[in-house]
Amino acid sequence: MAKATPFLMFQGDAQDAVDLYTSVLPDTKLVRAERYGNGEAGPPGTIKVGLLQICGREFMCADSPIKHDFSFTPASSIFVEFGTTEELDQVFRVLADQGTVLMPPGHYGFSTRFAWLNDRFGVSWQLNVAA
Repeated sequence: MAKATPFLMFQGDAQDAVDLYTSVLPDTKLVRAERYGNGEAGPPGTIKVGLLQICGREFMCADSPIKHDFSFTPASSIFVEFGTTEELDQVFRVLADQGTVLMPPGHYGFSTRFAWLNDRFGVSWQLNVAA
């Protein structure tokens, strides 16, 4: 059986991202992580490969030991639906800190409350209040 899982590749700050996401998003936790040890390709203690649950959905994550000239792009984003405007606004404030706001929280016709941003790690988020 084939299974597709989104994969988030960081460059040394995966644990910081995990800490941020678990602090603000419901049903979010690091399920397991294999970490680099002494003498391995990545800095000791960074995440070699991890399974991260974001709002109940599985994502893989890792710190790449190879430095790349690319990072995340808004063309791929994590879409999160909330039950209330207050929930969306709280998560937006935390994720937008040191990030880039692409669309501030507002009414955009297709949604009564929507926001889009790249967090400080470059991960793109679309936040929406479910109708």
